[in-house]
Amino acid sequence: MEFNLLFQELQNSTEVIRALLSGITQAEAQFKPSAESWSILEVLCHLYDEEREDFREHLDFILFRQDEEWHPIDPAGWVSQRNYNQQNFAEMLEKFFTEREKSLKWLKELVNPDWKKTYPNPYRTLSAGELFACWAAHDILHIRQLVELRRSRLENLTTPFDLDYAGDW
Repeated sequence: MEFNLLFQELQNSTEVIRALLSGITQAEAQFKPSAESWSILEVLCHLYDEEREDFREHLDFILFRQDEEWHPIDPAGWVSQRNYNQQNFAEMLEKFFTEREKSLKWLKELVNPDWKKTYPNPYRTLSAGELFACWAAHDILHIRQLVELRRSRLENLTTPFDLDYAGDW
């Protein structure tokens, strides 16, 4: 595993997320294209909670805190339990990017981490390298989700005009 490449992926995805979240109002952030889908604000809150309660925290468990108990997470449940769609979008933007900067700083300060080191958590045994790679992949997953939500936003903004000429979506 190439640490520098994955680290660069996290840095790059941070900027992509920043761009995808720019220019969004509170109302637009709360809009849900369907009852089952997440809003932009819910995605942002999820990224924030994952940043501080999952990826950085659990990578630290694997690398340095093998004697501690892995704390459970409930990303799907948090959406309603933590009232994601009622949060202040501007505040959540600031919180997420502050946490991401903490994560990038923490990662950069790691000295020769053992990426093969594993931790048997309640879900399955994970290596440090696998969790780091999943962190980068998790960003990409939600970037795709944010792109879809931006497209839906654009469709709403351009009504009654049709977007078919732009290409198949």
